Amino acid sequence: MCQMKWVTKDRSFYKTILSLALPISLQNLVTFLVTFADNVMVGTLGDNAVSGIYLGGQIQFLLQQLVTGMGSALLILTAQYWGKKEPAAIRRLVGLAVRLGGSAALFLSLFSGLFPRQLLRLFTNEEGALSEGTAYLRILCISFLFFTVSQILVYAMRSVEAARIGAYVSGVTLILNVSLNWVLIFGKCGIPALGVRGAALATLIARMVECMIMLFYVFKKDRRLNMRLRELFAPAQGMLRHYLRYGLPVIAGDLVWAVNILCQGAILGHYTADVIAAASITNTLNNLIYVWLNGLWGGVSIVVGKTIGAGRLETVKEYARTCQLLFLGVGLLSGGLIFGFKGLFLSLYQGVSPGARAVAKQLMSVLSVTIIGTCYEACCLGALVKAGGDTAFVFKNDSLFVFLVVLPSAVIASRFGCPVWFVFLCLKSDQLLKCMVAAVKVNRFGWIRQLTQ
Repeated sequence: MCQMKWVTKDRSFYKTILSLALPISLQNLVTFLVTFADNVMVGTLGDNAVSGIYLGGQIQFLLQQLVTGMGSALLILTAQYWGKKEPAAIRRLVGLAVRLGGSAALFLSLFSGLFPRQLLRLFTNEEGALSEGTAYLRILCISFLFFTVSQILVYAMRSVEAARIGAYVSGVTLILNVSLNWVLIFGKCGIPALGVRGAALATLIARMVECMIMLFYVFKKDRRLNMRLRELFAPAQGMLRHYLRYGLPVIAGDLVWAVNILCQGAILGHYTADVIAAASITNTLNNLIYVWLNGLWGGVSIVVGKTIGAGRLETVKEYARTCQLLFLGVGLLSGGLIFGFKGLFLSLYQGVSPGARAVAKQLMSVLSVTIIGTCYEACCLGALVKAGGDTAFVFKNDSLFVFLVVLPSAVIASRFGCPVWFVFLCLKSDQLLKCMVAAVKVNRFGWIRQLTQ
C-alpha cells in the first residue's frame, strides 16, 4: 500500500510551474501597466477625460472577461490534449475558439460603434464624461477583434508550454502604446493633440501590431503545433459541443465575476470621495497581487491538465496536495507583506487626503486577511478543479456566493450604516467562506476527469 504524499519531491513540477508562471505574470503586469499608463497620461487633461476613459474601459472590461473565459476554456481542454500528445485536436480547438471569440468581438464592436452613448449611459448621466467616453469608445471598439484573436492565440501557446511569447508581445505592446500615447494625446512630432481620441488610437494601433506579431509567430515560427492559417477556418469536426460543454461554465463564470466587480464598484461608489479614493488605492494593490497569483494559478492549471491528459492520475493527486500547502504559504506571506508594507504603498499617493489614507489602511488590513483565503480557494477551485474539468461546479459555486452572500450582505451592511471596512469585508467574504468548500471538493478528487475525445 503506497503512502499518501502531501509534498511532491518531483523537482520538475516546481520548475515547470515557475517557468510558466513567470512569463504569464509578466504578461499580466504589462497588461495592467498599459491601462495604468492610459489613466495616468490622460489624467492631465481633466476629470471628464479620466471619466471618459474609465467609462469606455468598462466595455473593454466586459470583452476582456469574455475572452478570459474563452481562453481559459481552451486552455483546460488543450492542456489535456497536449499531455496526450494530440496536437491535431489542439489545432481544431484553437481554430474554433478564434472563430467564436472573433464573432463575439465583432458583434460587441459593431454595437459599441453604433450605440456608444446609449451603452455608456448605463454607467453615468454626466454629459461631459459621456462626450469624452463616446469619442474614446468609437475608436477603441475597432480594436476588439485584434485583441480577441491575439489573446486566444496567447492562451493556445500557454497550453503547449510556450508561455514566453505572450510576455514578449505584451512588452512590445506596452512600449508602443506608451510612446503613441505621448505623441497622440499631447500632440508631439508635428501631430495635433487628440486627447482621449489619441489614447484610443494608440491602443488600437498597439493591438493591431500585437495581433500581427502573434499571427506571424503561431503560423510561421512555432514548431509545437505547426498550425496553418487555413486551420482557423477548418470545420471543427465535432469539437463545438465538446468545447461548449466544458467552456460555457468557464465563460459564464468570468461574466459573473465581471458583474460582481461592477456591482461592488457601484456599492462603494455611493460613499464619500475619501472612501472611493481609499477603495481605488486598495483595489490597485489587490490587482498588483493578482498579477503574480494569476501567473502561479495558470502554471498549476497547465501542469495539472497535461498530467491528467497523460493518464497519470495518482500523480495529479500528489500535485493537488502539494499545491494546497504551497498556496496556503503564499497566502500567509502575501497577507503579511500587505499588512507590513501598507504604509509604504500609501506613500506613493502623496495627493490623497488624511481621511482617505486612514480608510485605505483599514481596507488594506482587511485585504491582508482575505488574501490568505483567496490564495487557497482560487488555487483549489480556479486552478485544480477547473483544470480537472469540473467547470460547472466552479461556476455554480461562484454564482451562489456572489448573488446570495457577497452582494446582499454588502448592500445590507451599507444601508444600515456599518463601517466601510465591514462593507469591504462583506465584499471579500466569499474568499474566506469558499475555503471550506474548496478543501472538501479538492480532497475528494472527484474533479479529476479525462476530457479528451
